Amino acid sequence: MKEKRRDNKGRILHTGESQRTDGKYLYKYVDAFGNTKYVYAWRLTPTDPTPKGKRVKPSLRELEQQIRRDIEDGINSTGKKMTLCQLYAKQNAQRENVKKSTMKQREQLLRLLKEDKLGARSIDTIKPSDAKEWALRMKEKGFSYNTINNHKRSLKASFYIAIQDDCVRKNPFDFKLSEVLENDTKEKVALTEEQEQALLSFIKTDNVYHKYYDDVLILLKTGLRISELCGLTIMDVDFIHEVVVIDHQLLKSKEQGYYIETPKTKSGS
Repeated sequence: MKEKRRDNKGRILHTGESQRTDGKYLYKYVDAFGNTKYVYAWRLTPTDPTPKGKRVKPSLRELEQQIRRDIEDGINSTGKKMTLCQLYAKQNAQRENVKKSTMKQREQLLRLLKEDKLGARSIDTIKPSDAKEWALRMKEKGFSYNTINNHKRSLKASFYIAIQDDCVRKNPFDFKLSEVLENDTKEKVALTEEQEQALLSFIKTDNVYHKYYDDVLILLKTGLRISELCGLTIMDVDFIHEVVVIDHQLLKSKEQGYYIETPKTKSGS
C-alpha cells in the first residue's frame, strides 16, 4: 500500500496537497474548465502560525474550501481574477455603437478607475465596503452626487455581466449611494408664470438680449434643450398641424467641432 504523504510536522496531506523544501504548501487542482491550477500558502490549516516575516494570508485548507465551492458553482477561476478596469472595458466592448457623449463618459470613468487603487483590484476581491470607499474618494475629488451615481450604475452593470459569466457571485456596487453620500443635488424649480413674463419682458426691451427673444420664447413654450433648438431647421416645423419634429440636436466637441447627434432621450423625438 502506497504510503501517504506527510508534511514536515508529520501531518497527512490530502490529495493534491504537497509541501516544498522551503516549507511552503502547494495545492494542485483542475478548475471547471479543465485547466490545471496551483495555489500556495505558508500554513496548512487556519490554526497554524504564520512563519516569521511572512504576510498573514488564508491557509491552504481554506483556499481549498473556496476552490471546491467555486468548482461546484461553476465559477470561472480565470475570469474572477480580471481587474475592475478590464471588466469595465469588457462591458464597453460589448456595446460599441453609442453616442459620442456616452463614449466620453466611458472614457472618463475608465481614466478614473486607472487612477484609483480599486481599478487594479481583481473583481473577486472587491467588497461592498471597497465600492463605498471608492464613492467617498470620488466625492473628495470634487465629483457631484449625480456623476458618482452614474458611474456607480455603470460599474454595477459591469458586475452583473461578471455574475452572468460565473466570475463572481455578488455585486459589490448593488447599494444605494444615499447610504454613503448625502444627496446634495439641488432640485430644479420651474419659473412661475409671473417670472416667465418678467423674463420675456426684460429680454424684449433690453438692448443686448433682445435678439434672443424668439429663442428664449421657443425654449420656454416647447421645453426643448438648447442643443435641440440649435439643430432645428425649417423642415422640422409643420406650421399647418403646429408640430415640431425633434429627431436631432447640434452639439460641439473639441475634437470634432460641431456635429449632429440624435436626441438625448427617445421622448425627445
